[in-house]
Amino acid sequence: MADKKQAVEHAKGFFGEFKTFIMRGNVIDMAVGVVIGGAFGGIVTSLVNDIIMPLIGAVTGGLDFSNWFVALDGSHYKSLKAAQDAGAATLNYGNFISLVINFIIIAFCIFLVIKGINKLSDLKKTEEEEAPTTKICPFCKSEIPIDATRCPNCTSEIPAEIPVSD
Repeated sequence: MADKKQAVEHAKGFFGEFKTFIMRGNVIDMAVGVVIGGAFGGIVTSLVNDIIMPLIGAVTGGLDFSNWFVALDGSHYKSLKAAQDAGAATLNYGNFISLVINFIIIAFCIFLVIKGINKLSDLKKTEEEEAPTTKICPFCKSEIPIDATRCPNCTSEIPAEIPVSD
């Protein structure tokens, strides 16, 4: 009976610890990042496949990376689909090139997003000037805490309307 009670308490402790771990902010932030990253990846994949690769094909005279392959059986096929339909093993380096271009575009988009966020953050920092923490004693001209009513240097009583220092 005591062993069963200990097992139940151990399970409660384990699941409580798991719940605490899951509810921490960084785990939830990471989960949101993964979901948004997946959606962003789909958008970039469409951008590459549907917009950029056709433009590259038009500029390069109709090159289609998806049909760049080597049939490992030594035969020549008109297209990758024809080689796959024939059951030939293929080395699809055109697809690899497409994925490398896709990666570079994703990395560049992330760079632009982070650069924009940093710029906004810098603008926000310059707008939020820190409140002054010191003022100048009108008698001895030393720097004193802003809430001081008496100067610690010359012991003069400080009037309330003293301007703050920058």
